Amino acid sequence: MKVLVILGHPRKDSYCHAIAESYIKGAEKAGAQVEYLEVIDLDFEHNVLVASPQNQHREKDILHAQSLIKWADHLVFIYPTWWGNMPAVLKAFIDRVFVPGFAFYEIQADAFQKLLSPRTAQIITTMDTPVIIDRLINGAPSVKSLKIATLKFCGVSPVRKKILSPIKHSDQAQKDTWLEEVFELGKNLENGILTPWEKLMRKVIPWLQAIRLQFYPMTFFAYGIGAYAYRELTSSFNLLVFILGYIVLFLIEVITVFSNDYHDRETDKINRNFSTFSGGSRVLVNGVLTENSIKNSIRNLFIISCVLTVILGFLSTAPFHLVILATTVLFLIAVSYTAPPLKFSYNGWGEVVVGFTHSFAVIICGFIFQGGNIGNPFPWLLGIPLFLSIVPAIIMAGIPDYEADKQTGKGTLAVRMGKSKATGLAIGFVALSIISVLVLKQIPEINAVIGDIIYLAIGHAIWLVALLVGFMCKRDKPNRIDGIMAVSLMYILWFALVPFFGLV
Repeated sequence: MKVLVILGHPRKDSYCHAIAESYIKGAEKAGAQVEYLEVIDLDFEHNVLVASPQNQHREKDILHAQSLIKWADHLVFIYPTWWGNMPAVLKAFIDRVFVPGFAFYEIQADAFQKLLSPRTAQIITTMDTPVIIDRLINGAPSVKSLKIATLKFCGVSPVRKKILSPIKHSDQAQKDTWLEEVFELGKNLENGILTPWEKLMRKVIPWLQAIRLQFYPMTFFAYGIGAYAYRELTSSFNLLVFILGYIVLFLIEVITVFSNDYHDRETDKINRNFSTFSGGSRVLVNGVLTENSIKNSIRNLFIISCVLTVILGFLSTAPFHLVILATTVLFLIAVSYTAPPLKFSYNGWGEVVVGFTHSFAVIICGFIFQGGNIGNPFPWLLGIPLFLSIVPAIIMAGIPDYEADKQTGKGTLAVRMGKSKATGLAIGFVALSIISVLVLKQIPEINAVIGDIIYLAIGHAIWLVALLVGFMCKRDKPNRIDGIMAVSLMYILWFALVPFFGLV
């Protein structure tokens, strides 16, 4: 392990100096390569004299410090806490060293690329204030500012902390004990920094990010509508088939999301307006996962889903070939959103495909898996308003991606029609979703499922249309529409949750 120890005390004869020496001895005992920086020895302008610190001339010592930070696997900051914070000399060091372009860079107003990942860090600070007082009354500002606002912001994680307190009234025996503890802290590097749990999370979290779990509840409720619609008609329900069927659909959605990330990687690279709702998971763009790992996972998940689909076909009371056919059609349509040769999202059909796969397709799968007939109109009718409510959200999701999609030839409706016309089309679909519900309520079987609570969706629709009209009328349209996206996604819930709970 390569370790950089940074001492932030302005005096050479300080107790912090002894702490640094003790830690270094322990780290070297552990076999680590250790470099040492005393900030007070560095020659640099302490104040940021230009509008952005990245534009200020970087002295030789600043460049040397940055090279050591890039070299290191583990950063150790040792300093006293004075007036609830670090000494001025260490703060100046951080202001000049951890600058944009080195420690991070801004992609957009609320998104930053962390450039110091995957480094770890250790904070060792001394103070006279008792630890509990510093934490409960002061809010531990010294440690928090360095740990959260600086190191974690730049991608350094985990950040351990050790607070030695109170220094002022401690005797030599206590100070010697602390030095021994710090030595052991350095020596423990031979066991690595990460706990088994942290090692596991470092592997799991990127995949959770790639899966994008925030979009899966909609599929579950739509699938449930189909399954419980069959129970409504026959009073028959197979829980094992329900669970296994949803696992198959879940895997298909994961494969689709991974495929989208892989085939959209070029447009995602130049997209500067991404958000939680659009722009992909960005695991490939940020280098969190490799292209090979994504391709391998798609292959493995496909094999698993095929095996489970065959098992599902045998367990279901529906004809075996019908279960296989329904699952295969859903898979091919879903994956073809970005995958060649169809690449629906590149030729103007992507929005309709997402609407179909997340409404009619999964509802019908839920119905068929339980043993239903694909020709029964009941599940199809339940899917109409859901489909019409999903399409506006997918259309508007193309607005933030507009510039990147246009440059890479991705033919979303926003690119093909322009932002204003595409928004007008979204408004039309919102209106159609409400009209369809009012019409379907005239059918007793449908009315019994959705009830009068669905009338509340009219108010939500008016709110959404008002936001869409406001956006459409703006001459200088914003690149990010997070508010509109949130409202449009919540609007879908009326046509997923109401029938789901109406059937359950």
